[in-house]
Amino acid sequence: MSKYKIEKIKSFRMNRDDMTLIVVDVQERLLPAMKDADKLEASIIKLIQGIRTLDVPVVVTQQYTKGLGPTTTPVAQALGDFAPVEKTFFSAAEEIDFLEALNETKSTSVLLCGIEAHVCVAQTALILLELGYDVFVVEDGISSRSGSDKKTAMKRMIQAGARPVTVEAALFELLETANAPEFKEISRIVK
Repeated sequence: MSKYKIEKIKSFRMNRDDMTLIVVDVQERLLPAMKDADKLEASIIKLIQGIRTLDVPVVVTQQYTKGLGPTTTPVAQALGDFAPVEKTFFSAAEEIDFLEALNETKSTSVLLCGIEAHVCVAQTALILLELGYDVFVVEDGISSRSGSDKKTAMKRMIQAGARPVTVEAALFELLETANAPEFKEISRIVK
């Protein structure tokens, strides 16, 4: 295989040394309206537990907390100590506090999960792509009120350059090898 092809293949992979998880608006008054809300919350919790095991930075947003409530208790417990970025723009990437928090991580790649897929997640993804970030969208970690909105949002984000991934695929790709010290813990989390 030529050197060019090897470098091109590697550019499509996630690297935990250059990754930040963004948890978008998983809030008390918003989550219950999502399609398959319980499954979604369980997937996001697994993802957060795995990301924390791998020591990957996490940025959490909350859309208009006064009206939509805080991050759900189970997700907040999985996150541990965190300070959510308050936002009113649908795209987190329109908020200065969010961009500063993301910039502090020094990451050029992001893993996106949260709600709603066709509004806040998609708009965040599209602007981050414009800003030059590699964006990976966790398909089983996003939802909307309707399946068609989520499906259309995924298509749109992929067409714009985002890469789809699942919770389990993301965690094992970031882990890289069964020889990693975190392998047993990641395996436990995904099962």
